[in-house]
Amino acid sequence: MDYLVGDVQGCCDALDRLLAEIGFSPSRDHLALVGDLVNRGPGSLATLKRLRGLGNAATCLLGNHDLHLLAVAQGVRKPRKDDTLDDILGSKKRDGWLDWVRHRRMAHVIDGWLLVHAGVVPQWDAAATLALAGEIESVLRGSDLPELLQQMYGNEPAQWSDALRGAERWRFVVNVLTRIRFCTPDGRLELKSKEGAGAAPPGFKPWFDIPGRGTEGTPMAFGHWSTLGRIDRPDLLALDTGCVWGGQLSAVRIDGGRREWVQVACEQAQVPG
Repeated sequence: MDYLVGDVQGCCDALDRLLAEIGFSPSRDHLALVGDLVNRGPGSLATLKRLRGLGNAATCLLGNHDLHLLAVAQGVRKPRKDDTLDDILGSKKRDGWLDWVRHRRMAHVIDGWLLVHAGVVPQWDAAATLALAGEIESVLRGSDLPELLQQMYGNEPAQWSDALRGAERWRFVVNVLTRIRFCTPDGRLELKSKEGAGAAPPGFKPWFDIPGRGTEGTPMAFGHWSTLGRIDRPDLLALDTGCVWGGQLSAVRIDGGRREWVQVACEQAQVPG
């Protein structure tokens, strides 16, 4: 059985209870997590241990919090007061954990579903999304990782062009895959708003409501947008149901044409900030 799982964000106890609720068996079942594995919850290292221990039974995407971990570890970003990454960064096996993280995916397809952490721009179809995600994965795993982490922060360029190269291309692709919420039909990003779909700035729409987007007709699942809440459409699943903010951790079974949600409440205290 194949399950898609929303943002865990270091809430390992909730993840364990979710796996118990679905009766997860690594020899029979498979998890695909849509990113933000760590940070804000109290068990970031425990979450990595749990997921790595599942081996090939779990496919993990990277979200903005996971990239933040790598950036802090490289000294590119300063820790924030609400980070909960010290157990990883202070681990005797720190390098091994960071290496495991940098080898995760930026996009994935399972049972016909295209998975990303945040979303896509209208100009990308599924093939383009996977190819561009693959470009970032290659950099993450190679010697250019420090340069990527140094260059990936910022909101420009704000619009996709096939002509983008180097740091600008990396930054735009990372912003789309891990940060997008709203955009325009011509693919211009708005990266400041964090409210729900009804709070779109003038001229912008949620990326998944842009008419004629290249991924239209491709079933897609994503996380990242806790204020959006659960969305369950025939070809769209929003999986970040705010576990770390006192909501729920969600899994959806998607194999064999099935659609079955399983949710557990997060009993861990919200990290202030």
